[in-house]
Amino acid sequence: MRSSGMTKWVGPSPLAALSAKAALVTETSVLTLDLDALASNHAVLRAQAGGAEIAPAVKADGYGLGAALVAARLWDEGARSFYVARLSEGLALRRALGDRAATIYLLDGVTPGSAPAIEAARLTPVLNSLPQIEAWNSHARGRVLDAALHIDTGMNRLGLRPEEAVVLTGAMDRLGHVNIDLVISHLACASEPGHPLNAHQLTRFTETAALFPDARRSLANSGGIFLGDDYRFDQARPGISLYGGGPRDVPDARIKAVATLEAPILQVRVMPRGESIGYGATYTASQTTRVAILAVGYADGLPRAAHPRGAVWFDGARRPLLGRVSMDLIAVDVTDCDAARPGAMMQVIGPDLPVDDAAAAAGTTAYELLTRIAPRARRVAKGG
Repeated sequence: MRSSGMTKWVGPSPLAALSAKAALVTETSVLTLDLDALASNHAVLRAQAGGAEIAPAVKADGYGLGAALVAARLWDEGARSFYVARLSEGLALRRALGDRAATIYLLDGVTPGSAPAIEAARLTPVLNSLPQIEAWNSHARGRVLDAALHIDTGMNRLGLRPEEAVVLTGAMDRLGHVNIDLVISHLACASEPGHPLNAHQLTRFTETAALFPDARRSLANSGGIFLGDDYRFDQARPGISLYGGGPRDVPDARIKAVATLEAPILQVRVMPRGESIGYGATYTASQTTRVAILAVGYADGLPRAAHPRGAVWFDGARRPLLGRVSMDLIAVDVTDCDAARPGAMMQVIGPDLPVDDAAAAAGTTAYELLTRIAPRARRVAKGG
């Protein structure tokens, strides 16, 4: 039988090995979660909140950074209560926390058909309407189940209006099997200390919460913690400032960067004067320009609107974006920057380029920028 002339490889394919090695070098983007910075931010917020309990918001997978890692570290820092939005988030967090006796509040409350799963996972629903109260009370027949009660004081999203809360207190049989352990509301303008709605909501909340004298109270989010003692009550529910965003939607020296998104340079090229770059030819070089092409784009979570104000950080300076953000690539001006070479990593957000600044350049907020970082960014955790 004639040989085919082909060599049979024994063990891993050299091509596969080379591809795996190359992947470590040319990974499109890397998201590093600094757990020590997270712990530092928690300590800052706890000190600012005085005696109020800090109950971290870990919804949306810990603001895109990984709820399991975030909650585990915050548990080690003393957090015992956590907030999620969806039932699926609550179930996942309960599994992740294992036998830790954490209180997990479910902001969506009791949606149709969800009561058995909520009880089985030992979640505490935040009841947002009279029908939700009736559903949880009906499910609890024969025993008493804990719940939080959400009062809408001006946000006009979820929650009972104050007049509905008054009606409820006149028909307490609706709560015959429910223990209202906590009354909450949510500030609409906490990042703007001078906004008149803050004081209005505080007044409405104080008056309505008084209808439930045995329940603890919670009003402040990250920004609310910094509004003063009157807003802190028994529990505060910080989110964005745990993860590196300032309580006023601008960088705050007290708050450390938790997320660092970096991307490698794929190619460095020279663009002659008068030529354009990127889709739509929105940028034309006014002089000969050295350009670095980075392996990151809107598929990684960098907003397309980041041009023309966006920048990255590299070699001790901000480097402006050139042209539109593509799905997988961006172009950066590295004229007179000799350190820019293929493989070098540039910071898209992080300690040198705060998430609030990067978000503002894209016309959005730190909340959106963090939660839209895509799964293809390789995750790395450090600290702790």
